Amino acid sequence: MKVHDLKPAEGSRKKPKRMARGIGGKGGKTAGRGHKGQNARGSVKTGFEGGQTPLHRRTPKLKGFNNPFRVEYHVVNLESLEIFEVDSEVSPETLRSVGLVAKKGLVKVLGNGTITKALNVKAHGFSASAKAAIEAAGGRTEVIPPPWGDRRPPAKGNALTNR
Repeated sequence: MKVHDLKPAEGSRKKPKRMARGIGGKGGKTAGRGHKGQNARGSVKTGFEGGQTPLHRRTPKLKGFNNPFRVEYHVVNLESLEIFEVDSEVSPETLRSVGLVAKKGLVKVLGNGTITKALNVKAHGFSASAKAAIEAAGGRTEVIPPPWGDRRPPAKGNALTNR
């Protein structure tokens, strides 16, 4: 078989209907448009919905996208950790009991300020500067895994809470 021998299967290609070519065929006279009127004359604007507010005006013009899988952290700076005693254990629970973070959510330690005490800090996240500063002061850092494991976080948002 050669390229010039190729052709479509029998019956798979139909000839297009010849509209408005006289009374000899099925699409003669009014060519399937009916008698008179707006549609027969070809004066309907694209997107016209018979006077109803068209789709392009009904849809809201949103400015952006809210990611339902976004991970948000409650942040704690190094200067806030100075209230704890030397060699004490700092975890999200102790930070909540002191009132530094909200009662729910993940905690991230950021490197704003200085730390002079050796602390054992457990959190869900650390900035590179915070980790370096805590370890330079003689403390330790431990990353707590998120509650949803190694997968993406569960989706949240108005569309998902109203079910």
